[in-house]
Formats: sequence, C-alpha cells, structure tokens
Amino acid sequence: MNVEELVRRSLREQAEEAAPVDAGFADRVLAVRRRRRTRRRRTRRIASVAAATAAVVGIAVAVPLLDRGEGDARPAVGLRTDGVQARPDQSPPRDVIGAGRTVLAAHYTSELHVRSEKRGSIQRTYWLLDPRTGTYKKDTRWAFVAVAPGARTAAVLERGLPAHRIGLLDLASGRVERWIPVQHGVGGLAFSDDGSRLVATTYAEDPDARRKEKVQGPDGPVWQWDSGYGRSSRSGFYVLDVARGTGSWSAVPADRTVNARQDFAFSRAGDHVYAQYVGGRDGLQQFYSLDGSKTAAPAEEEHLRSDVPARLSPDGRLAALGLSKEVDGDPGRSYSSVLDPRTGKEITKVRGADLLAWADDKRLIAWERVTGLDEPYRPRLVLVTLGSDKVVPLSGVREPDEDMLRRNWEPVFARR
Repeated sequence: MNVEELVRRSLREQAEEAAPVDAGFADRVLAVRRRRRTRRRRTRRIASVAAATAAVVGIAVAVPLLDRGEGDARPAVGLRTDGVQARPDQSPPRDVIGAGRTVLAAHYTSELHVRSEKRGSIQRTYWLLDPRTGTYKKDTRWAFVAVAPGARTAAVLERGLPAHRIGLLDLASGRVERWIPVQHGVGGLAFSDDGSRLVATTYAEDPDARRKEKVQGPDGPVWQWDSGYGRSSRSGFYVLDVARGTGSWSAVPADRTVNARQDFAFSRAGDHVYAQYVGGRDGLQQFYSLDGSKTAAPAEEEHLRSDVPARLSPDGRLAALGLSKEVDGDPGRSYSSVLDPRTGKEITKVRGADLLAWADDKRLIAWERVTGLDEPYRPRLVLVTLGSDKVVPLSGVREPDEDMLRRNWEPVFARR
C-alpha cells in the first residue's frame, strides 16, 4: 500500500468516526481520544509513513466542527419524515424510539435484591441504546447510568453504591473509555445541557438500601428505605469537567426535608444545581450555587416542578408542568399544563399525564393512559403536540408494577 492510498484510507476512517457537533461535548472529547489512540497504533505499525499519516489525522480531527451529522441518526428503520421512530407493539422497547431532537437512550427496571434476612437494596438493570444497530442491549454492570447529549456516551457507576469512580462509556463499543476517580462516594449522575460537565451526587451510604420492618403489610413484613424521610446520607455534590476529569466537591448537609435518594441536576444554563425536597406540596425544588450555597431559582426555572422531567422547551419560552385535568372515557384522556416560565401563568394544556421530554418547541413525549379512570392505570409513551388533541403512540403499553419492590421499565431520554 503506497502513501497516497494510506492518506485516502485515513481520511475515510476519520470522517466515519467523526462525531457531530450536535452530539454534545462529551462525545466529541471521547471521539478525539479514540482517534488519537488509533493514530498511535497506526504510527507504530507503519513508521515509514508516520509523517504523512499524522498530517492527515491532524486535518481529520477538525471534521466534527464542520459535520452536523444530519445523516448520523441511525438506524433509519421506522424513521418517518417528521423524525418519529415509534414502536407501538414493543413494551419494553427493543428497537430505538425517538421523536425530533429526543431519543430514548436507555430504559431500566428495578427490584429488591436481598442481602441478608433484614437488609437489601433496590437495584436497577439497564438496557442501553446501541447507536450502531438502533437496538437496546441489556448491560448488568451498572448501578446508575446518565446519557450525554448525542446519545453516544454515558456516565456510569458500578454496582455497590456509593461508587468511588465514574466511568465514561462508549455506547457503540460497550467499553469504558476513561475512569474518573472520586474521594467521596457517588450515587447519582447528571450531565449539563451541553454535555461538558457532570454533577455527581455524593452519599455516605447506599441511597437505595432497604431494611425489613416488623410492620406487617398485605404480603408480610414491609421493606422500608434504610435512610428514609429525614434520614438521608446525602453529603453534597461534585461538579466535574468531562474533558479533564477534574472538578470540585461541595458539601450540602442533608436535613429532614431530604429523602433517601435525592440527586442533584443542573439548571438549564449550568450555573446552578437543584434537587427535590419534601414540603407542603409536591414537586418542590431547591437551587444551589456551584459552591453548595442555597440560592434562589433562576428566573426562567422558578415556576417549574422537580417531578416533571420535561422542564423548559428547547427555546426556553415554554415550561412543562404537571397533570391538571382528566376526562373519563374509553380510554380516558389526561391533560397537563404548559406555562410561560417568566410569569408562571398557564398558556395552554397539552395531552399527557406525565410530560417527560420535549421533542421540539411544539411537541413533547409523555406517558398517557390507555384505560378509563376507574381502571388500573396502564400507560404508554406517546408524542403530543401543542394545540392538538391527537396522540401518536411511541411504545407499547407498560403494565402495572407487580409490587413496590419491583418496578416496570422506566425511560431515560437524551438529546440526539
């Protein structure tokens, strides 16, 4: 193989590996690391053309800044012109589900794992989206997973929480590209909106631990949270730079308003973090500056609820709120409020019982019932649109949980 052929092959390989800018900063960082590693191996194998190959790679590294990845939303199976990938016959889904800017990047189930006669822990089992095949693959290694914007990289915690290192997982290969060691044990993770940082919630003990109480329930002794209301072991949070793997820890002592697991997440701008707390009504949220000091909510997030995952629309002009109205029927219909985030006033109602993620500035992904109001609640993922009563099924119907110790599949969404 001559130098000219090597140059052409290198350009093709680097262009194929290049991650789009829309995929988020974390993915771009890991893509560069993979290309550098490939370049070193190639240089050792073909020393005679090292200079030419290095020059080509130097050019190819810049490709992600130009490539917007319009053709990289794989796979094309089920993809319509409106950008919807629906699996109304699958629950839990086996093939990719997505709409607009949002993709179901993973889903998980949870159940009690008994450790001794009186102690146990609620553990999650994840199915992660493989971006090469567009299918969800079971991965039992992880106790907690957060997916970065772009849905190609995930931050993961190993079994046995709290964990003392955070992995950056390449979803296509299933390999951890890098570990970030931490001194304080971590139990929860969340990416910033641009994917450049992680907030890692720290706990002194397993936030999902359970103990068996003497109190008898319908099926025998009741398993309660080991650290329940007013007894959380949460100790603070790290803010970590994904590229450098460095950051700082801030102490936030738990008080009687904090449940056992109460993870932090970034505000939209990334200059605050917030967490839910227990009070006189549902969905309360407390904001903190990045040094751990309590602070007022940013103006655009003041009227949001911590228990409504969708929060702000992509353009920041609308705020998703909770269930506001139900109408009986066959099936019943649910409606949630959409607010002006600056005033807190309702602008409209949209179909859906639980607003999970914005597909774009006018459409959302939600849970919506397929049963009447007097029947057991059985929902499916649907796509809803502002100003329309129509729902587009995205998944099959999720059956009710068997008991409080075993939960059916829960979605994890990411921007794609």
